[in-house]
Amino acid sequence: METIQNLLKIDKKDFPLLENNFKNDNKIIYLDHAATTQKPIQVLKKLEEYYSNFNANVHRGAHQLSAKATEEFENARSLISKYVNANSTKEIIFTRNATEAINLAARSWGEFTLKENDEILLSIMEHHSNIVPWQMVAAKNKCKLKFIGIDQNGRLDIDDFKSKLTTKTKLVSFLHISNTLGCCNPVKEITKLAKQMGSLVLLDACQSLAHQKLDVRDLGIDFLAGSGHKLCGPTGIGFLWSKKEILEEIPPFFGGGEMIQDVFEETSTWAELPHKFEAGTPAIAEAIGLAEGIKYINNIGLDKIKKYENHITQYLFEQLNQIKDIEIIGPTPKIDPNRASLATFYIKGIHSNDIAEILDSKGVCIRSGHHCCQPLHRYIGINSTARVSMNFTTTKEEINIFINKLKETISFLRINS
Repeated sequence: METIQNLLKIDKKDFPLLENNFKNDNKIIYLDHAATTQKPIQVLKKLEEYYSNFNANVHRGAHQLSAKATEEFENARSLISKYVNANSTKEIIFTRNATEAINLAARSWGEFTLKENDEILLSIMEHHSNIVPWQMVAAKNKCKLKFIGIDQNGRLDIDDFKSKLTTKTKLVSFLHISNTLGCCNPVKEITKLAKQMGSLVLLDACQSLAHQKLDVRDLGIDFLAGSGHKLCGPTGIGFLWSKKEILEEIPPFFGGGEMIQDVFEETSTWAELPHKFEAGTPAIAEAIGLAEGIKYINNIGLDKIKKYENHITQYLFEQLNQIKDIEIIGPTPKIDPNRASLATFYIKGIHSNDIAEILDSKGVCIRSGHHCCQPLHRYIGINSTARVSMNFTTTKEEINIFINKLKETISFLRINS
């Protein structure tokens, strides 16, 4: 297997944080990419460039700084549109994050469209951000929530989905790739079945957008939520994609400046898409920075990223499976070749928080807890798990260091339990 530098043609020095030394003079081993990606220097410089050279509000000013800011901001929207193969840039709505994107869909479309006894179908593996907004809509509109289970391999149970999908189902909302199980859900199959029942489909693509190609037109979905900080971009920026005809029909989520056409004492009219859904001053620098992150990913190539991450995921599983008493949840790479480059596990008799804390003291950063998936953890009967998640910057050497430190940590906790 080629080295990361040769295969992907990247320089790890592009990521300043990953070059930082820990207190024992070793490099930080960052294995929490599913929570947030590290930012390449190109993104950091772009943020500085905006604030140093053309800091101004967008769309409203007649001066040259505003014109430059508006150009860069709308170029970012155009790049995202091409990245997901939208029909139009008007279909890309900037939000603070993917959570806000789902809330926008829930409040603007859900509250406007759903009626009493309509059904919303989710999966038990959903992140809280794709559960709580729909709970709120269901309570207000007197709808019903249903949850799809998982099979014995830790994948979405298609038979259970089929049994719960009815003509009362008005929305199927699910994640593309689970941040905990790592499974890659069959979007086209689910969407096809949902459409046969007259349901719309929302896809949470936070864990897939930085790892594989995604085409909203090919998938046939109706909404997609994306997160900037998982795409090598800044925090505080995300987006909702939806079909133009849907966005034109539904009311805005927020009211205020920018999203209006005319304001009178008693009523207002809305601006054209996409500004109808973007009230107030947007996250200008963050959107421009996100575009730079996507450019970085595009320069590497998603096909190469996927190939490399599949390889290191297989290697990670091979190493983890040699550890005594380890239980990995979710499908193996053999069962699900498209699974995420992460592994979520627990060690019998040891709390995952203890594992993560000790590893952190050794310079290895992993995740522990319920990963914003409490219903999933209850479903499988576990309170807490540890998660190691990788991306194209992760090397075999780092995996080896993690495995050795994990073995040391388990031995220490066994002796002192």
